[in-house]
Amino acid sequence: MGRRICFLSALLVSVAMPVSSYAASQKPPQPPAPPPQESKPAPYDDKLARLSEILGAVQYLRTLCPSTGPQEWRKAMGDILAADTANEPQRKQRMTAAFNRGYRTFAAVHTSCTPAALSAEEKYRNEGATLAQEITSRFGN
Repeated sequence: MGRRICFLSALLVSVAMPVSSYAASQKPPQPPAPPPQESKPAPYDDKLARLSEILGAVQYLRTLCPSTGPQEWRKAMGDILAADTANEPQRKQRMTAAFNRGYRTFAAVHTSCTPAALSAEEKYRNEGATLAQEITSRFGN
């Protein structure tokens, strides 16, 4: 056991020597860069994330079950992102993820236009309209 410890000590000294002499010839290490600042969430971010999710769901359902009325749900989401998260990439990423989650959730459940898909599309459109009105009236300019 004593021989093993002596061997390990000798090995550590021999390994550490070149490293310490190399480190001494190098410039001192720079302090690590500060982590990127997390953008402060807006007071309506939860509602906006839910609206984003609804827009994604309606985009999918409208593609699945073409109907009359506006079909530009993806464009509406792009407009929201441009207006509200232009200089905040982390918020933009969260809202985009919510839109995609809504789209994928309904894509996993509905594969054809059924009465249930039509009903879900109508319910989500109504919820989205209510949320948009709440956000605008409470937090709008």
